[in-house]
Amino acid sequence: MLRLIATRAGLGVLTLFAVSVLIFVCTQILPGDVAAAVLGQQATPDALRVFRHELGLDQPAYVRYFAWLLGVLHGDFGRALTNQRDIMEELWPRFVNTLFLAGYSAIISVPLAVGLGILAAIREGRPSDRIANILTLIAISFPEFFVGYILILLFAITFPVFPSLATVFPGMGVGERFYVATLPALTLTLVVLAHMLRMTRNAVLAIMSTPYVEMAFLKGLSRTRVVSRHALPNAAGPIISVVALDLAYLVVGVVVVENVFVYPGVGQYMVDAVTKRDVPVIQACGLVFAAVFVVLNTLADILAILLNPRLRRRR
Repeated sequence: MLRLIATRAGLGVLTLFAVSVLIFVCTQILPGDVAAAVLGQQATPDALRVFRHELGLDQPAYVRYFAWLLGVLHGDFGRALTNQRDIMEELWPRFVNTLFLAGYSAIISVPLAVGLGILAAIREGRPSDRIANILTLIAISFPEFFVGYILILLFAITFPVFPSLATVFPGMGVGERFYVATLPALTLTLVVLAHMLRMTRNAVLAIMSTPYVEMAFLKGLSRTRVVSRHALPNAAGPIISVVALDLAYLVVGVVVVENVFVYPGVGQYMVDAVTKRDVPVIQACGLVFAAVFVVLNTLADILAILLNPRLRRRR
């Protein structure tokens, strides 16, 4: 089992390395000239040549990649092209804000989705189960920005309970931070809740068709007891994978939500960098998002191995 866990962790590192190569290549093949975009149309050829030399753009791509990767491994993402500030100093507080928003949403969505998904599996085919399926299908069909604008219309304009702009700053109290971030957290919750609920229900129902569960029914056990004692422990692996994917989405998929509510997180920082064509910032944000996604999925695989005895041995 330890070898299998080490293999999954190693695959996670290789995946992150491959993603770093992809991020660097994609940012390098973007159309246009980075130096001209930063200096503007009035820049002289000599100024452009000097600026490209300062950025290292006159070096081969593989040299620039390994120099960038070595800096990342030492915690140095370089400097932003627009203001020459250290990217790590700018990125870290925004990353903390993004983690706070994702954690706030996860505290609401994960227990609610898993609990309602198990309840829907227990009451399969009943009116409550059908209503839950219809509502989750409708919720999945709505994009994040639409849900965010609806919540702003309802709870910031029609009924002014929460602010429409989620402006947080250093030194803000915890209670005030929770209050300001409520609407973006509810937006993310409604987006991931439906998917997590449906996948939890499907994972439990998939186990319900196995022979040992049918034998439990033949013994006269109630459906609630069969689900809680026999189906749910064996469905823990798929449920953990779904929760990990949705948690990763809460961190990675906040780009649209942060821009709707003007929330100072990594997503908004990345969008601003794309607008200004600040390639080092785009690379740093993309790598952070990829690292969060890979780490959470790797942890989900390891937890699935630990909880499911059937995954501890090779077939």
